[in-house]
Amino acid sequence: MQPFVYNALPSRVVFGFGTLAQVADEIRGLGCSRALVLTTPFQREAGEALVSQLGELAIGLYDNATMHTPVEVTREALEVVKNSGADCVVALGGGSTIGLGKAIALNTDLPQIVIPTTYAGSEATPIIGQTEKGLKTTQRTLKVLPEVIIYDVDLTLSLPPTMTVTSGMNAIAHAVEALYSKDANPLISMLAEQGIAAIARALPSLQVNPADKEARSDALFGAWACGVCLGAVGMSIHHKLCHTLGGSFDLPHAETHTVVLPHAVAYNADATPDVMARIARALGAESAAQGLFDLAAKHGAPTRLADIGMNEADIARAVDIACSSPYWNPRPIEPAAIWELLENAFNGHRP
Repeated sequence: MQPFVYNALPSRVVFGFGTLAQVADEIRGLGCSRALVLTTPFQREAGEALVSQLGELAIGLYDNATMHTPVEVTREALEVVKNSGADCVVALGGGSTIGLGKAIALNTDLPQIVIPTTYAGSEATPIIGQTEKGLKTTQRTLKVLPEVIIYDVDLTLSLPPTMTVTSGMNAIAHAVEALYSKDANPLISMLAEQGIAAIARALPSLQVNPADKEARSDALFGAWACGVCLGAVGMSIHHKLCHTLGGSFDLPHAETHTVVLPHAVAYNADATPDVMARIARALGAESAAQGLFDLAAKHGAPTRLADIGMNEADIARAVDIACSSPYWNPRPIEPAAIWELLENAFNGHRP
């Protein structure tokens, strides 16, 4: 057994069906009574229903959560928090809404309750990504780790098939990078493999029947497991590239992770053969990189950056940004090789 360090993260997790009904109890459990509910514009109706459900425990709804957590949106939300006298936030939604809740917590120390409706996994991490002037930066601090996560499988039953796949691939990316992280440890590695397997098992079933409750439960558990992995260890080339593409070129978050992941894995394959074997085993595939590509392609997810808003002329700038600051990766960061990785992702070549 190799030496390792493992730091457990303090958070409360409520997982099941119909758990949305427990939000009021969780607010009271935090000693709070003036909750501001957060959503995106698209999920405003669900947010309004939650405000109504909470009654006097809710002081309103802020429904402008935005992808990649732009700092100007955070400033607007902080004004609402200040003027309303909120003593906690309840984030209902995916990564955009969860990111806004974290940004508010970073600036105010208000406690957070998060109710994920996708498989983003951000709710399980002490990591926040924010975008300012076209650049996305990340920060790791316990100030942004939600105090309570409420997983209600029922809220994911209506997740559209394509979004189900891209959100699931986004979650898998967290576990993949945890496996070859310099901070990897036995507990997190076991959880990573279990998370990958749960999502890979669920996605084919959900393509056939999106309302399959058992598969939805597996996928949501997998998202939590993968998120815990990301929260416990560091990130490498995959997340660096996705933050670059999302923050600087405004590419959609989950779709970007879906397209880039097989190529980032292929980049690191020779440097981490043992990890590649674990990923392939979890996927039920012969090759980790090809297994990830096929999992996306066979279930209707995008496989080309060209199809999600990337221009080929932007590859050079993306390489410059991704290579401009040093960060750990099992294979050295080489601009020419990163260019090749992005070209393959742009064109959708199977690794």
